[in-house]
Amino acid sequence: MNKNTGNTGKRRLIDYRIFAPALLIVILICIPLVIYEQQSLEVLNNIFNSIVNNFRWGYLWYAIILVIAGLYFSFSKYGNVVLGDPMEKPRFTLFEYASILIAMGLGSTIMRTGMVEWANVALDPPFGVEAASTEAILWGNTYAMFLWSFQTFAVFVMAAPAMAYILHVRRKPLFRISEACRVLFGDKFTDGFGGKVLDVIFLISILAGAAVTLGLGAPIITNNLSELLNIEVTFTLTLIVTVIWVLLFSLSAYLGIERGIKRLSTFNMYLAGVFALFVMILGPGIFILNFFTETVGSLLSSYIDLSFHTNTLDMQGTTRVESNTVFWFAYNLTWAMLHSVFAAKISRGRTIREMILTYLLAPTLISWVATGILGGLGIQRFLTGDVDVLDVVNNQGEMAAIPAILTSLPFESIALVLFIVIATIFLTTTLDSTTYTIASYAGTQNMSKSEPPRTLRIIVAAVITGLALVLMRVGGLPPLEVVSGLMGIPIIVLQLLTIYAAKKMIDEDKAFIHNVRPKDEPKEKKNRYSKVDQ
Repeated sequence: MNKNTGNTGKRRLIDYRIFAPALLIVILICIPLVIYEQQSLEVLNNIFNSIVNNFRWGYLWYAIILVIAGLYFSFSKYGNVVLGDPMEKPRFTLFEYASILIAMGLGSTIMRTGMVEWANVALDPPFGVEAASTEAILWGNTYAMFLWSFQTFAVFVMAAPAMAYILHVRRKPLFRISEACRVLFGDKFTDGFGGKVLDVIFLISILAGAAVTLGLGAPIITNNLSELLNIEVTFTLTLIVTVIWVLLFSLSAYLGIERGIKRLSTFNMYLAGVFALFVMILGPGIFILNFFTETVGSLLSSYIDLSFHTNTLDMQGTTRVESNTVFWFAYNLTWAMLHSVFAAKISRGRTIREMILTYLLAPTLISWVATGILGGLGIQRFLTGDVDVLDVVNNQGEMAAIPAILTSLPFESIALVLFIVIATIFLTTTLDSTTYTIASYAGTQNMSKSEPPRTLRIIVAAVITGLALVLMRVGGLPPLEVVSGLMGIPIIVLQLLTIYAAKKMIDEDKAFIHNVRPKDEPKEKKNRYSKVDQ
């Protein structure tokens, strides 16, 4: 009997009913993308352009609606609900908690957008502004900050209340979207084919997104390594960088949240602070402070305009801002459920208000500072003529512009090394969180009482790495990136379902009365207690 039980345990390390179909579908999607890369990219771009032209209004409104939903959950009676035992202390300190969310939410992408997104916009500015003008440059850095603002992080966090509630309050053994939607569709749907479809959609979007992230993150490192070591960017160099990443995020995921992800995230926050001081002291610190102030003012005054800008009256077509905003929100939707599931996992002991507001505020503020410093450095170098950033971006691509800007600093080797290390750790924390989350999601153990098995975390890391390496080697990443963006469309449905499910579960349990900290208890409950005492 024990032997059979052991074999059953091994067989049920992962739920193949959802993981195998998801992996198979991702592979089937990748095959034509690899064989017919150019044709696939052309078709997918046409589909995406059609979405930009016809539904850009929808993505803009959806992001705004999620911000409103986040504020509603935070400042209504639902915000007081504790995710776990009301007498329990939060699992992490606020600094540790915010650091983990920042590392997960921003990743290495902030290193790219912060430094060169302004140049992309300056070359193709909105609102009829002249390209490459000082006004276009200001719009560029303003838009780079806007990308990392409240809409983005509302998209990331708003499925988290439902996921955290089923895990820490209702203590459901399976940590899945289908389980969160049980309150909406009942047992027959959740335990049957419908529930499996929901879970497979989630895994498809995450597996594809993780492979794309690993593939697209590599150039951020390889281009800077190429400059540092004076070597060419080759697939061998990309392979070496990827193997190092795999070892790092596999080890971190293997160690778990406490010993791996938390320590790496907090360490990178300190290291990023050191790099910021390095740039400010040895670079144009006064210019950066002045320009950061001006950019924040520009962002605040134009935030509503950017949030609702569709460029309807310009019959010449879309600019960088309109098309990229739609892609940005669509691609973020692909990651939304992953961010929410991971945020839910680490939020034991936090209230719903603390979880949502931390995710809305902490990454936003850090990303604005990072964009101000990195973007300010590049813009100052362009204005003084030290680095013709716009020409580099226009002719060689944005990845080539990053080392060109960094090497304009004193002690250029130190600047490159710091940038490479921070970007590497950021990508590592993103991928180890991804690996950990997929293992939690697809595993069969009771996630309300345990962590996902270490063996399963390594298996997931190997799958993600294999997909990314194949796509990087034979092509297929650009079209898969567009596919990942398109995957955001069904995620909208999942996200809306989980938001409604969270409200319904809390209302059913009256958790806003029974699962709150003593100081947050409703007046009627406190009065009832005082009458009993009398």
